Amino acid sequence: MIIRSIILATTLILGFGTVKAQEPLDGPNRIFKDDLLDNLAGKWQLTRTIRGTQVYNIVEVEWVLNHQFLRIHMKDTAAPSQYEAMVFIGYDNASERYVAHWIDVFGGRFSETLGYGRRQADSIAFVFEYPDGPFHNTFTFNRDAKTWTFLMETKNSSGKWVQFAKDELKR
Repeated sequence: MIIRSIILATTLILGFGTVKAQEPLDGPNRIFKDDLLDNLAGKWQLTRTIRGTQVYNIVEVEWVLNHQFLRIHMKDTAAPSQYEAMVFIGYDNASERYVAHWIDVFGGRFSETLGYGRRQADSIAFVFEYPDGPFHNTFTFNRDAKTWTFLMETKNSSGKWVQFAKDELKR
C-alpha cells in the first residue's frame, strides 16, 4: 500500500513538472497582429462628409505600445484646427473582439466610452454606447482601390439608424 502511494505521488509530481505554464491570452507577449488593419498604417488624406459639409483631415496611422494598438491621429486642415482625434484600436483576445479608444477635442465625457467591434471580411463594425445614445462606426477597406471608408451612424429621434458622417481615406 505504501509503495503504491509513493509511486502515485511520484507520478503526480513528475506529471505536474512537465506541464508548461499557459501563456496568457493578452499581455506584452501577445503582440496584436492584424492583416486587415496593417493596410491602414501610413499617411492618409481624409475627406469627411458631415451634415452636408465636407471637411478635410490629415491622418497618420502607426502601430504603438509594443504593437498592442494601432494609433490613428486625425487633424483637420482648417486654420486654426477645429477637430483633432486620436483613436487607439486594439484587440481583446479573451473576448474575441476589437476595442477602440476614441479621444478627441470633445473631452472626457465622450472619451470614457469604449467602442467594441467585430470583423466581417474587410470591415470592422464598432459600436459605442455614448451617454446620449448608441453610435456605430464601420471601418471598411477597399482592397482594389487601397482606400478606407469610415461610416458613422447614429439613431434619430424615431429610433432609425441614419448616417452621421462618412470618411473617405486615400493616400
